[in-house]
Formats: sequence, C-alpha cells, structure tokens
Amino acid sequence: MQGKIIKGIAGFYYVYTAEAGIFECKAKGIFRKEKIKPLVGDHVEMEAISQEEKTGNIVRILERKNELIRPAVANIDQALVIFSADRPKPNFNLLDRFLVMMEQQQVETVICFNKQDLAEEEELARLRGIYEGCGYEVLVVSAKKEQGIEELLGVLDQKTTTVAGPSGVGKSSIINLLQSKVQMETGDISEKIERGKHTTRHSQLIYIQDQTFIMDTPGFSSIYLTGIEQQNLQTYFREFKKYEPCCRFQGCSHTHEPDCSVKQALEEGVLSPVRYEDYVMFYEELKNVRKY
Repeated sequence: MQGKIIKGIAGFYYVYTAEAGIFECKAKGIFRKEKIKPLVGDHVEMEAISQEEKTGNIVRILERKNELIRPAVANIDQALVIFSADRPKPNFNLLDRFLVMMEQQQVETVICFNKQDLAEEEELARLRGIYEGCGYEVLVVSAKKEQGIEELLGVLDQKTTTVAGPSGVGKSSIINLLQSKVQMETGDISEKIERGKHTTRHSQLIYIQDQTFIMDTPGFSSIYLTGIEQQNLQTYFREFKKYEPCCRFQGCSHTHEPDCSVKQALEEGVLSPVRYEDYVMFYEELKNVRKY
C-alpha cells in the first residue's frame, strides 16, 4: 500500500492513504542501518499490521523530488511565507533571510501579507512593489475578514506547499480557513496524532483537496544563513541578475566596486533599498562566518 507521511513524532510516522485513511507506522530497521530518515512529505510503501487499529510499517521510501534542509521536509512544490501587513509590521530582514534560504534550495516562494484590513492601501501597494519588483508572486489577504482566501486556494491547488512565517502573523488562522473549505473529515488526523499534542511542534502535512496539501511548520523568530558562500549570495537575490553582466568587474560583489550596475539601478530607484540593505548586511555577516 502506498501513502504519504503527514507527520512524524518520536519515531512514529502517520501515513495518509487515499484508500484506507491514516496509519500509525514505524520505520523498518533498514532505514537506520542505511542512515535514511523518513521525512514529512515522503511518498512511501507501507505494509499494514492491523487494518482495524490502522497500524503498519514503512518498508520503502519512494524517490524524492526534493529534500529541504530547513524545514526538514520532502517533495515540496513551493513555499508560502506569511507575514502581517501591520501589527506587527513586516520584518523585512527576516523575510529576506527566508527568501534567500528558499532560493538556495531552489524552491519557488509565494509571499502572503495577512491583516490587509489593518494597513493603508498605500502601504499595501508599497509591500507589493518591493517583492513583485523582484519577481515574486505577492498575495494580500485578511484572515479576520476572510478576504483573498479563494485566490490563495488557487495558488495552492494541485501542489504541496510548505507554509512558514513568524508567530503572531495569523498563519494558523489562514490555515484553519483553508481547512474549513474542504469536504474531507480531518478528525481522524487529530485523533491519530493525539500522541504529539503536547510535544514541541513538528512539521505537519494537511490535506486541503485532491492532490493539494499544505505543510504547516513551526513559527520562526530568527533564521541563520547556513551553508551559503559569501560570493554566491548575490545569486539568491533574483532582481540582481539582469544587471550583473553590465558591471565593470566580473564577479562584482555589488558592495564597494566602481561602475556597479546593481548600485546604479539602486540609485535610479529601480531596485528596492530595503532589499539592497539586507543584501549588504547578509554579505557582511557571511564574511565573518568562520570556515572549519
């Protein structure tokens, strides 16, 4: 029987199967021997121990399309990062750190600003402008007033999306609204994962509709740029790409060199100063990272 791991807690994996619901499974010892750890999002083959008690063993992990390091999940089509438009105001530095990490892992990211009802239209337009100007898709929603949820569902349709964001931005409210739109009973999921109710939060895959899943991940308050070389940072700021060939020096860092096309675009107001300031900060940060 084939299924998809929707949650993993303390050595137990909860596998959703279209035919028979959710099974509580253990992973076969061979995975430990081969140092392979099942991840939330994995497509697996399992054998049932008890159909009545919905227990089983994972016997094989099917080929992964991709594997994210942070969060540690597999087979993701895209990321949805949620920040609030106001109360609290978006932390651009934290948002840009997340975007850099997703660019590094080659995962397309959609940006969602919640609480549009609390922000002025001028501010919403500014937020859109910063990130649409970089080539990102930007959604503006209000969980409180249930605005923009249908558009969000359209972006999620037929994809497995990892949903991330800091605490206090309404991530849970949005996820609850998305779940309220589905016909599938989710009670069996809650019942099956009762074991993990009072543990540290883990990534969890939630069924929305046919072939549509969202991956709820723990909220973050800080992100460290790990595994990134200083000289490669510019490749993760996608808006720099079209200007780089026009820089005077090959391998220009876009920080101090003369005749830098990126800095010229910044001076002309084409590039966002918010993004550029974060780039320079990250560049200096990575310069000071000790290499072992």
